[in-house]
Amino acid sequence: MILEAKNLIKTYQNNQKLRLEVLKSVSLEIEEKKISVIVGASGAGKSTLLHLLGGLDRPYSGSVFYDNQDIYKLSDDKLTKFRNRNIGFVFQFHHLLPEFTAVENVAIPQMIHGVSLEKAIKKAHELLNSVGLSDRANHKPAELSGGEQQRIAVARALANDPAIIFADEPTGNLDSANSEIIHQIIVKLRDELGKTFVIVTHNPELVKLADTVFEIKDGKINQRMDA
Repeated sequence: MILEAKNLIKTYQNNQKLRLEVLKSVSLEIEEKKISVIVGASGAGKSTLLHLLGGLDRPYSGSVFYDNQDIYKLSDDKLTKFRNRNIGFVFQFHHLLPEFTAVENVAIPQMIHGVSLEKAIKKAHELLNSVGLSDRANHKPAELSGGEQQRIAVARALANDPAIIFADEPTGNLDSANSEIIHQIIVKLRDELGKTFVIVTHNPELVKLADTVFEIKDGKINQRMDA
């Protein structure tokens, strides 16, 4: 087990100042070196849960533990440092920096982490090779297809060798052929590098690859199925 969430509650205020409970005492465990998928209808709270598990947002109450450390007891500054050091993110839209090349986009998170330019570029080339894009290293995002851009986003998420990678609809903007490439990369990273993934998706083909599937409904985890 790499992550444990206990009794997560997340609320928002609407325009009438009424408090809406989006997540209702959600608890779950994520196994190390596995692919865990979160499914559910639109608006069920999947992305909200993913953001809480990944430290992008704070819950109203509840805890998220990594190695027995409750990350929400950390200050904002320490939480940011923890997230940068231990967690990778892949979103539906790649969010690449348009003025930089593919290899520079993958190198930047390492340099923010204090790695030298030379070492960051070297590792960025290795990561691009791992997602099959070594020949596109010096191309800017506008010169790449959507599928290629998303593969670069996966490489970027790996830049600081995170313990766990969170992905929010990573193939939601791709056709079936490019989705399949991303799926193969995720499985390869799990099997060959022992990476842990937590993925929100509507894609049934990606769900089939999961080791564990969590279903969220009305703000609660109401079913756990071992895939």
